[in-house]
Amino acid sequence: MQRFLDPAILASIGNLELLARTVVDGFVAGLHRSADFGFSQEFAEYRAYTPGEDPRHIDWNLFARTERTYLKRYRGETNSQVTVLLDASNSMKYASHAVNKMNYARYAAAALMYMAIKYQRDAAGIVVFDNDIRESVRPSTRQGQLYRVLAALDRAEPAARTNFANPMRYAHELLRRRGMVMVFSDFFGDPEEMVEAIEPLRYHGSEVTLFQVLDPKEIKPELRGPSVLEDMETGQVMEVIPDYAKNEYRRRLQAHLAAIEARARAAGMDYRLLVTDQPLDATLQAYLSLRKAVAA
Repeated sequence: MQRFLDPAILASIGNLELLARTVVDGFVAGLHRSADFGFSQEFAEYRAYTPGEDPRHIDWNLFARTERTYLKRYRGETNSQVTVLLDASNSMKYASHAVNKMNYARYAAAALMYMAIKYQRDAAGIVVFDNDIRESVRPSTRQGQLYRVLAALDRAEPAARTNFANPMRYAHELLRRRGMVMVFSDFFGDPEEMVEAIEPLRYHGSEVTLFQVLDPKEIKPELRGPSVLEDMETGQVMEVIPDYAKNEYRRRLQAHLAAIEARARAAGMDYRLLVTDQPLDATLQAYLSLRKAVAA
C-alpha cells in the first residue's frame, strides 16, 4: 500500500480529490490488513460484520480492497472538529525532487480533509496564511464542504513571508469549539515566537499538532563546492562551503528542530516532522491519535 502514499507517485495525479481518495483508501486498507487491528475503535463508522446482520450496511468497496467484511455505522451528528492551518509563504516552494514542501503539505491536508469528512463525518475547515490570512473556510459538515476545502487548497500558492502573529489571532477567534488543529509549516523562525503565537489555539481545549514540513536536502544538504544560498522569503544571500553544510549547518538545524519540538510539547502540543520524500501516512496517523484524545 506504500505506493498509494508515495508523494512522488501522487504528484502525477492532477485532481486533488482523486489524490486524497487514493491516499486515504490506501491507508485505510493498510490498517485493515494490519495484524494489530485497531481500526474499528478509531473509526466509529466501521465494525466487523457478524453473520446474520443486515448485509445492506456492508461496505462492499472496502471489501473489494481488503477482502474483509465491515459494516458502516454512522452517528447522527459530527463527533469532532478538525481545522488545518496551512503556511503558504515563499519558503514552502522549495524542492530538491518532484514534490515541493507546499505540494506535500497540500497533499497531506487534502487527505486529512477527505478522511475527516468522508470517513468520520467530522466538521472540517482550513485557514491558508502567510503574514496574514490568505483564505479561510470555517469548519462545517454541510454538503459540499469537501469541495470548498479542496478548492482553497488548490488556490494556495507560495507567496510573501511567514508571520504567525496575525493569522493565529484570527484562528483563535474563528475556532471557538474544542477540536483538532493541525498546523503545516516549515517553521523557519524563532521557536519561542512561533509556538507562543500558536499556543492560544489550545485555550478552548483543542488538541494542536505542529507538522514541520522539510525537504530532505534541507535536512542533509549536499554541496559539491562553494555555493551562494538565497533566502526565499527575505532575499538575503549567504556564501556556504561544503564543510559548513555538512557539519555546522546540520548541527544548527538539529538544534532548531529540537527547540521547536521541546517548546511545542511544553505548551501541550504535539509535534511531527514530515519529510517530502516520505509517505503521507504520518499525518493520518496523527489525526487518529488526536481524535481519540478529543473524544476522551
